[in-house]
Amino acid sequence: MFRSKRIVLRAFVREDMERQCLFENDPEMWFWDGGTPKPISLERLLAGHDASLNSSSDDSVSFAIEVEGLYIGHCSLHNFDETSRNCELSVEIGDRLYWGKGFGREVVNMLVDYAFTHRQMNRVWLKTHSENERAMRCYAACGFVEEGRLRQQIWINGRYVDRIYMGLLKEDLKS
Repeated sequence: MFRSKRIVLRAFVREDMERQCLFENDPEMWFWDGGTPKPISLERLLAGHDASLNSSSDDSVSFAIEVEGLYIGHCSLHNFDETSRNCELSVEIGDRLYWGKGFGREVVNMLVDYAFTHRQMNRVWLKTHSENERAMRCYAACGFVEEGRLRQQIWINGRYVDRIYMGLLKEDLKS
């Protein structure tokens, strides 16, 4: 478990899945993630949660995001490359009441610190899309820079948008 002034990053518990089901079934969440809206049942989320308890993988570490005792979303580091010392970061704050208030930035900084300090990564990267300007501002404020762009890679709301790759090196934080 990791704490900041406002946030706790902790393990998922089964009870989180009820709120997660609300987030997963919000079409706007799919837009920001660059996916296609599709319904998912609470039973399916619970089954996935239960299955994850029985699997062990060093390729990812996931956290529930909690604010004042309330589950508001999740985040993870995944696709670890132990040879090159890099991994991918992802964040989803599903509770709209916590959007635009700096919680995403705080979570990203906590994950970056975890990656560089506890997992000895040299680089953390992520992907988003060109329509998700709020996310790109958040990542840039945390030190990430655009490293690549795949033009018209994602189909969202009836048109193609660019996939954006951003990265942060451990040495970037020292300067």
